[in-house]
Amino acid sequence: MTTPIEFPFAPRPPAEAVEHLRRLMADRPMTKVTMPYGGDVWIVHRNRAARQMLSDRRFVREPFRTGEREVPFFVPFPDFLRTTLQFEDPPQHTRLRKLVQKAISPRRVRDMRDSAVAFANKLIDGMIARGGVRNLVDEYAVPLPIEMLSSLLGVPSSDREKFERWSSSTLSVAGKSEQEIAADMGELAAYMTDLIVKRRAEPRDDLLSSLAHAHERDETLTDAEILPIAFLLIVGGFDNTANFLTTGVLSLLRSDEQRELFMTDPDGLAPTAAEEVLRHGGFMMGGPVGGGGGLVPFVATEDVVIDGQLIAAGEAVSMDPSAANHDPDVVPDPGRFDITRTDNPHLMLSYGMHHCLGAPLARMELQVGMAEIFKRLPRLRLAGEPVVRRDVLTQPMTDLPVTW
Repeated sequence: MTTPIEFPFAPRPPAEAVEHLRRLMADRPMTKVTMPYGGDVWIVHRNRAARQMLSDRRFVREPFRTGEREVPFFVPFPDFLRTTLQFEDPPQHTRLRKLVQKAISPRRVRDMRDSAVAFANKLIDGMIARGGVRNLVDEYAVPLPIEMLSSLLGVPSSDREKFERWSSSTLSVAGKSEQEIAADMGELAAYMTDLIVKRRAEPRDDLLSSLAHAHERDETLTDAEILPIAFLLIVGGFDNTANFLTTGVLSLLRSDEQRELFMTDPDGLAPTAAEEVLRHGGFMMGGPVGGGGGLVPFVATEDVVIDGQLIAAGEAVSMDPSAANHDPDVVPDPGRFDITRTDNPHLMLSYGMHHCLGAPLARMELQVGMAEIFKRLPRLRLAGEPVVRRDVLTQPMTDLPVTW
């Protein structure tokens, strides 16, 4: 009789975690887990099985959006997120996503790169002027995506300070009470609603103008539809991108070999380095790694067989990016941190029709943020241990002390 392969599993050294995931995926494609909130959910481990599940329209999120079902997750899922595009299903999801993708096109993101470089260097100038030990989270990793998303949405420069204050309230690193968050979110919603009205009257070259005038291209979006799209981009565009950037910098600080390689050509290596950070960065942070994290779940509308496993109608299913990103069937030597890796089929930004809408922007910011900080501060080094908050949805790094 073989010993069952544990999942979820307690934190262990990264190399052991990778080996445990390998044995887990060799044993079975998925595991049914009882979450602290919302009950049971199948967690898919294998990369190809996860892609199959994420591409299958028989898996939906409507029961979570309507409140019929609680989202099965490790922490309570914020109610306001259930009103966003993330929880829509086709055909409404398809319609809204198409419009947003036009507004966050690769061309628009390319046009924003120069301003991202300039703002990153402005932030670095401030860190240099202040000197000593700096918290890279507060002084670099959070302000950079906030500035870029403000620009994308079309928030006027004169309003950036209060927009940042309200939006930062949604960040896990803010540490605000539920009452403070509710008040800030209310003010942000009122501000964004007013800005949408202004962009309807006087359109500009920004995301809100594109969405507000979508009806001119035989599509129609109401203010009530535009606001949740903006909120999803605000939450995902700030918190997650800041996490990616701090993880990227820390991954390079933890690996002398890969950092020295990166320093030979930061701009040229930034694209592949960013993808490797997304795939493996969580294993480079210096601490033990546990198994169990998943993306937002779905519910099966009928019996579906994925990789030989039946998921019955009404059952919830998600996938574990850590496992899928270390599947030896699709990632050679998955435990190795290699910033030159070119074939990198990670699923950190999901896949298929639910692939992260802000992925082009997040990738650009991660590439720019990593390249500029190491170009300007080649002697950058840790000045203490990073602090990670484990009790909230995105488990963000709240303090990354650095000096140079």
